[in-house]
Amino acid sequence: MTPCNIAGMAHLNELDLVALTDHNTTDNCPAFFAACEEYGIVPVAGMELTTAEDVHLLCIFETLDDATAFGEEVRTHRMRIKNRTEIFGEQPILNERDEKIGEDPHFLPAATDLDLEQAATLVEAHGGICWPAHIDRDANGLLAVLGFFPPEPVFKIAELRDANNRALAGDRKIVVCSDAHRLWEIGEAGGTLTLDTDETRPEAVRHALFQTLREGTL
Repeated sequence: MTPCNIAGMAHLNELDLVALTDHNTTDNCPAFFAACEEYGIVPVAGMELTTAEDVHLLCIFETLDDATAFGEEVRTHRMRIKNRTEIFGEQPILNERDEKIGEDPHFLPAATDLDLEQAATLVEAHGGICWPAHIDRDANGLLAVLGFFPPEPVFKIAELRDANNRALAGDRKIVVCSDAHRLWEIGEAGGTLTLDTDETRPEAVRHALFQTLREGTL
């Protein structure tokens, strides 16, 4: 699951827009943006943040700079648990050619000290949008952990892995994502999202995407 390989598989699967949302880091987003440019894919920078409640929160940002700044802030809220590479594997930071330029020494999936409200506030402060990830999954899904949608923060969107579980989201809009952790889990193009733009520049497409998400017109 290197940036170049993700972009290449997305191209093979005829995807036009792809988000990279590593656990608790945005360090590989710059390389991902460069790789997507090679394939004509619109990249979105993000993070799958683990809250203090052990809930996965999907966070995306309109610009790479916003995502990078968010990632630096989240770094200060992470647990400093050394990653055991013999068990969990390496956590490399790569460049646009998939060459290793660094490594995160601390176990990335561990919970941060940010609760749901704090995390959502931080995302908004950096110009991003967030929603609970894979609510139809037992592991780290909001409903599995809390049993309900809390009154705060207000989530207008929820993510599902299976659209047949739509009822779990209540009256919220849903996004169905592959939540891919392996190359072969990256989904093929199977749906269309209509955006209010005639431009094909990645910046314009991302702007239209965020406008659509904020307006709730999915």
